[in-house]
Amino acid sequence: MMWKALLLIAAVGIGAYLAVTQVERNGAVSRNVQESDRAAGAGEVVKTDADWKRILTPEQYRVCRQKGTERPFTGECWDSKTRGTYVCVACGNDLFGSEAKYKSGTGWPSFWAPRSDESVRLVPDKSHGMVRVEVVCARCGSHLGHVFDDGPDPTGKRYCINSVALELVPKKDGE
Repeated sequence: MMWKALLLIAAVGIGAYLAVTQVERNGAVSRNVQESDRAAGAGEVVKTDADWKRILTPEQYRVCRQKGTERPFTGECWDSKTRGTYVCVACGNDLFGSEAKYKSGTGWPSFWAPRSDESVRLVPDKSHGMVRVEVVCARCGSHLGHVFDDGPDPTGKRYCINSVALELVPKKDGE
C-alpha cells in the first residue's frame, strides 16, 4: 500500500515539473507550455485549476482563466510591430499572425482575423450588462478578449485581445 502512495506522489511531482518546464520554440522560450501541448495537431489541453495557477502568472491567470481584462496601453504586445505568430500563453496554440495585426487605437492588440477558423472559438458574452462576443482559445479555453464588427477590411472584424494572453513567437530571418 505504501509503494502505491509513493508512486502517486512521484507521478504528481513529475507532472508538476513538466508543467513548468521551459520549452524552446523558434528561438523563443515559453514559461508555461509543455512540449506535448505545442505539438502540431495536439488536441484539447485540459488542466486543473491548481495546474493553471501553477503555470500562469497571477495576471495571466486572472485574464485567461477568470475572464479578466488588462488595462489598455500596458501590455507587452499592444504596440509591437515585430513579425511573427501570436500564440496562446497558456497552451501554445497558434492564434494570430502579425500580418493580421493593426493599430486600432484601443490600447490592446487588435487583429482583423485569427490564424485559422480552428484557432479560436467565439462565445456569447452577456456579462457586465453588455452583449458581446468573447474570443477563447480553441485548445485550452483561455479567455483572450472580444471580437467586434468595427474592424478594417477584408473582414470588418476587430479581435481585441489581451496582450497578457499572448506570447509572440518572432519570425526568424528569411521566414
